[in-house]
Amino acid sequence: MGDTAAKKYSLKEVEAHKDKKSCWIVIADNVYDVTKFLEEHPGGEEVLLEQAGKDATENFEDVGHSTDARTMMKDYLVGEIIDEEKTNTPEKLKKKWSGDSNDPDNSSSWKTWLIPMALALAASLIFRFFFISKN
Repeated sequence: MGDTAAKKYSLKEVEAHKDKKSCWIVIADNVYDVTKFLEEHPGGEEVLLEQAGKDATENFEDVGHSTDARTMMKDYLVGEIIDEEKTNTPEKLKKKWSGDSNDPDNSSSWKTWLIPMALALAASLIFRFFFISKN
C-alpha cells in the first residue's frame, strides 16, 4: 500500500460518493474509487452503483472474484476506513471464517450435508418401496 492507503475515511465520507460521477466502495475496510472502472466492470456498472458509498465486502466475497480482479483493485485504492469504524479487522475476519463450531452463525454448515443426505435416503426408501417390493 502506497501513500494513498494512509488516507483514512469515515463511512459517512464514503457515502457521499455514490453515483456515476464519483463511485467509492469499501471492501475489507479499504476504500476504492471505482468511478473509472464502472464501464469496464464485467458485471456491468449497475452492480458497482448498487454498492456505491457502502461496505461491499460481503457481496464482493459472495461473487468469488478472481485473483486478477483482486490484483486490479490496487489501482483503485484511495485509502482505508478509520479505525473506529472498521468491521473487517483480522480478528473479526478470523472469527468469521474460522468455522468456530461454537459460533451460532455457523449452524448452517451441518445443513449443507445433512439435508441432501436426508433427501437421498428418502428417495432410496421410496424407490425400494415402489419398485423393488413389486417384484
